Amino acid sequence: MDHHPTRPSGDPLPGRALRAVLFAGTRPEIVKLAPVAQALHTTGAQVQVIATGQHHDHRMAGSFFADLGVEPTAHWTLHGDEAARVGGLLGHALGYFATDRPDVAVVQGDTWTVPLVAMAARRYGVPVAHVEAGLRSYNPLSPEECNRTVAADLATVHLAPTEGAREHLLREGVAGSSVHVVGNTVCDVLRGSGVTAVPPAERAGILVTAHRSGTVDSPERLATLVDIVRALAERHTPVTFPLHPRTADRLAAAGLTDRLTHPGIALLDPQPHRRMLELIAGSALVATDSGGLQEEAGWFGVPALVLRESTPRPEGVALGQAVLVGLDPNRALAAATELLTPAAQRRIAAMPCPYGDGHTADRIAALLTDLHHTGRLRLREPGPDTSTHDISKEVDR
Repeated sequence: MDHHPTRPSGDPLPGRALRAVLFAGTRPEIVKLAPVAQALHTTGAQVQVIATGQHHDHRMAGSFFADLGVEPTAHWTLHGDEAARVGGLLGHALGYFATDRPDVAVVQGDTWTVPLVAMAARRYGVPVAHVEAGLRSYNPLSPEECNRTVAADLATVHLAPTEGAREHLLREGVAGSSVHVVGNTVCDVLRGSGVTAVPPAERAGILVTAHRSGTVDSPERLATLVDIVRALAERHTPVTFPLHPRTADRLAAAGLTDRLTHPGIALLDPQPHRRMLELIAGSALVATDSGGLQEEAGWFGVPALVLRESTPRPEGVALGQAVLVGLDPNRALAAATELLTPAAQRRIAAMPCPYGDGHTADRIAALLTDLHHTGRLRLREPGPDTSTHDISKEVDR
């Protein structure tokens, strides 16, 4: 039997401020939700930010909250292996919504935080707004792809960054009235960062990042990544490689760290947010398995080698600003050689960013506020003569 909890916040009223809680578990989520929190504050909404604990290293989480001017209301602590951490995160989320029912729970992207918080919110009748909805790689081996598709079934408001993302959701049966193309909030952060694009002639070197499980968890694939980094350094020195804690641990466990000792390779600790943006903007090329770095490179007009066979951000690939090379040293070297030519550098530097214009958070804040004040944000139980499809239109139009 379904349980139907009572919403203590009551019905939305034109005079009552929206209560929004934003959930950030990893560095990209912190970065991309910070402008949403600030924009909602500007509208007069009551805003809380909860750090869900996926990134517990201060270099990966705490410093980013501070750098972006966001102070979490609560920090959840997760312990143990992946199974224990996933269970702990879901337990924290269920406990939170059992006692506090905001008007909307806002999640971002595709980490474990997204489906687990969304499931807990829906369990207690709280609407979910999914920022960066509709990205798809169609890679069945990607945990992030699973999280994204689960979020599509749980979200009430789908905040798509691009028209392509919107089309993915519509093909999956999501009601068009609940999908809103708003851009990507990372562009808001970049626009306000003070870091500007560097002219191609003044850029130098290659910036490498890698952290995804498909890249670093297999010793064989990790060894191939090391081969690529060394080859880039020997052909196109210098290479700068900030090491994600996960990557540093995997390199050490596999006995591969010493293979990155090379005069053309600089290994760095995780960098503060602004410094990382400066490194991207000043590089002639980035090589990465990170979706966020693909977006940031696109904003600064820097070409990108994508160390994956697929990407949920195809817009840069379609423009030729990014090239999929997988973990193939030959493909990576060939693409790097082409993208580092003066002609390619000038062409990509002149491209508009395909991911957003830097005003996404204001659109999100205005939309959620309007949905709240008009009563369209609430979840409703269908009546006996109303189909599920019709209810979706009623709630989300």
